[in-house]
Amino acid sequence: VCLTHRMSQVRVLHRPPFFKFVSAMKHTISALVENKFGVLARVAGMFSGRGFNIETLNVGPMHSGKYSRITVTVADGKNTVEQCVNQLKKLVNVIEVKDFCETTPFVARELIIAKVKCTSKTRSELIEVAGLFRGKVIDVERSSLIIECTGNPNKIAAFLSMIEPFGVIEMARTGNVALERGAAGKKQ
Repeated sequence: VCLTHRMSQVRVLHRPPFFKFVSAMKHTISALVENKFGVLARVAGMFSGRGFNIETLNVGPMHSGKYSRITVTVADGKNTVEQCVNQLKKLVNVIEVKDFCETTPFVARELIIAKVKCTSKTRSELIEVAGLFRGKVIDVERSSLIIECTGNPNKIAAFLSMIEPFGVIEMARTGNVALERGAAGKKQ
């Protein structure tokens, strides 16, 4: 089966099971916080206490180690994200909060590492699929490949829909990390 034929099959036959279509608007919220014990628990607790399901959560220290950036993705359904953001700004150890939605110019990326079944016959096709998405093969075994891919959530969903027919053995995703576009923003 050629790659072009497989691509048309995937698009026509089914929606990828990894990608859920949500009618609510998604918000990516970025919080600069002091890198101290318990801050992440308070931030996550504040979201869950107000009825929000955190779809993705990513935390990492800034270059100085004094601060961390917490990036959360939530869907704004019946609850209002604006109220949640205002409450987040009031938490101790929170320095800055930004709500990136569809009207705010921002850049977001996600990393996925997927272990995918392959045979000697499908290996080259799978490597070609990885190349189409600028993915990298980071491990090769006789019956599987581990592929790393980075991109926005739509690219990751498309990548998953292409590798799913081969058989995804396991995977890990980082969730979104995001920064505001342009020169705006606080320097750390």
